[in-house]
Amino acid sequence: MKVIVVGGVAGGATAAARLRRISEKTEIVVFERGKYVSFANCGLPYYIGGEIKEREKLLVQTVEGMSKRFAMDIRNETEVTSINRNTKTVTAVHLPTGKEYTESYDKLLLSPGARPVIPPIPGLKESENLFTLRNIPDTDQINGWIEERKPAQAVIVGGGFIGLEMAENLYACGMDVTIVEMADQIMAPLDKEMASIVENRVRDFAELYLNDGVKEFRQKGNKIILSSGKELSSDLTILSIGVTPENKLAEQAGLALGERGGIIVDEYLQTDDPYIYAVGDAVETIDYILQKPVVVPLAWPANRQGRIVADTISGKPAAYPGTLGTAIAKVFDLTAASAGKNEKQLREAGINYKAVHIHPLSHAGYYPGAEQISMKLLFDPGQGTILGVQAVGKEGVDKRVDVISTAIRGNLTVFDLQEIELSYAPPYSSAKDPVNMLGYAASHVAEEEIDVVHAWEINKRIEAGEMLVDVRTPEEFKKGSVPGAVNIDLDSLRERLADFPKDKPVNITCQVGLRGYIAVRILKENGIEARNLSGGYKTYSELFRSQEMNALFI
Repeated sequence: MKVIVVGGVAGGATAAARLRRISEKTEIVVFERGKYVSFANCGLPYYIGGEIKEREKLLVQTVEGMSKRFAMDIRNETEVTSINRNTKTVTAVHLPTGKEYTESYDKLLLSPGARPVIPPIPGLKESENLFTLRNIPDTDQINGWIEERKPAQAVIVGGGFIGLEMAENLYACGMDVTIVEMADQIMAPLDKEMASIVENRVRDFAELYLNDGVKEFRQKGNKIILSSGKELSSDLTILSIGVTPENKLAEQAGLALGERGGIIVDEYLQTDDPYIYAVGDAVETIDYILQKPVVVPLAWPANRQGRIVADTISGKPAAYPGTLGTAIAKVFDLTAASAGKNEKQLREAGINYKAVHIHPLSHAGYYPGAEQISMKLLFDPGQGTILGVQAVGKEGVDKRVDVISTAIRGNLTVFDLQEIELSYAPPYSSAKDPVNMLGYAASHVAEEEIDVVHAWEINKRIEAGEMLVDVRTPEEFKKGSVPGAVNIDLDSLRERLADFPKDKPVNITCQVGLRGYIAVRILKENGIEARNLSGGYKTYSELFRSQEMNALFI
């Protein structure tokens, strides 16, 4: 059997290596348009920022090394320009020489990846200092510009994961950094109140403009005019507003494409042509939770799909169960991660859900170095099914999101999170791990032991005449509180029960929600309907601080 792989990075490289491990007899030809195969594209921002010192570290495999180890024919700097499905051949062009030829296949695997979205902004094509970041040549161009021009001011267009990673690394190069994001928040996988935590920290290092886009580039890119009329100066601009599937080859071959341009594949990653498969950033797969078509350009799905499709091509059919979208990013000294769905996605899908917020420490508070983690869990209140998790903090974010991502895959519920026995010692966790605490908080809501109100709705409830009681100490209350809140210390609550109305609900808040939970239980046991402000004043203050700061930049 002869297999042609188009694309030698991530999914394509994984599939090719797996094909060889399964069979020494399969003829494997890999076409890669670029010069490099199997490089660490997720590490590119950190090489630019100097965190990764050696360029060679980015090369997971070289053409020569991979060819020899896996006995395959790798043809880099060669672009497949067309597919003839009737004759089962591809036409390829060796880019340095322009030589064109055809190559036959028994099975064809497409792994072309995704390309940066480049909108038709006036002056963009004339901008000499504007770059995108997708591969090693892009990295070399950016590094060359930095070394030659010594830019002092950098502008990042787009507040997604790559844009924020580039902001951090250009800041590390000594530049003044400005981030421009058209949406009302950065990091789209996070809900607004969780993204606000990141936004507030980003503003300690860079200027951040939300709800604003680029209207025009002037002076060969040295001046950027925003939709708001604001004018920015830039010595180096990174365009990072997203990616779109590299589907030209598939489209020209008449393969079916989805609404977002992804190549449609079945659970075995087979296209509508039985001899052609596709994996990675270019494909439309199934969302694991919603069971609807989705395009998710992430490294884990691409690599997993590469292994699965190699098994299937080799006669060991394996189904891909869908993409959960677990993702993480380092943003200056914070880590932000998520898995599953956010509130916007659940609302659009018409799914009933509840949310809880907690702010535990990364490990035992009495052991030095503990850092607060802000966490959010979304779940079905009826069955306790976990629908999504988000977390932001300086330490311990990754392992908690990974545990809950695993729980989702294992069909565990919020009730099961209480039962997960995780490793504990003071330097690493607490006797009740944050994962357990999320399970407790969500189970209280699912079992209707407690009701919650959220940061974005509490102001309207106060305006409607509902009471908000802050049960922190007077000293804490004076340092900052929700406007309109009344302060009654938790330890004085039982003596002040007569001050609470019994004809309408009362809202309770504290710093992070724990004392609020205790207060709600006391009030409910005394016949007073009460709700807890999820995440307490911490969540509220982060959300509205970000909104206030953004208003100053408009």
